[in-house]
Amino acid sequence: MTPVRIRSFFYSTAAIFLLSSFYSLAIAAQDREKPSLASLLEETVTLPSQEATIMVHRTQFPVGFKTPEHTHKGPGPRYVIKGKVKITEGGETHTYQAGQAFWESGLPMTLENIGSGEAEVVGFELIPIE
Repeated sequence: MTPVRIRSFFYSTAAIFLLSSFYSLAIAAQDREKPSLASLLEETVTLPSQEATIMVHRTQFPVGFKTPEHTHKGPGPRYVIKGKVKITEGGETHTYQAGQAFWESGLPMTLENIGSGEAEVVGFELIPIE
């Protein structure tokens, strides 16, 4: 082999090695950067009508705040963004904290902030169109 061919072979081999290294790093980075999916709540829903309006609301509750017993126009999932809340609905009481989801059925209920700071809940309400 001539010196020019040896140099060309060396550069070609180095280029292939570098490209394959960068490709491997890109694949490894993609593997690390995949989103994480965790199911928080699953509920089968029967609505009294074929159509529903979906309302998303965020509510902030001061420390110690307790709602009077009330109902919502429709059922739906709720997600606690921060704090700790106690839900009493249908004669059952459950406690939820930041990162947890629960299903609100539409029965009379109360919510109480039992944490040491403000509580924040996002609700998705499925309101039947009648």
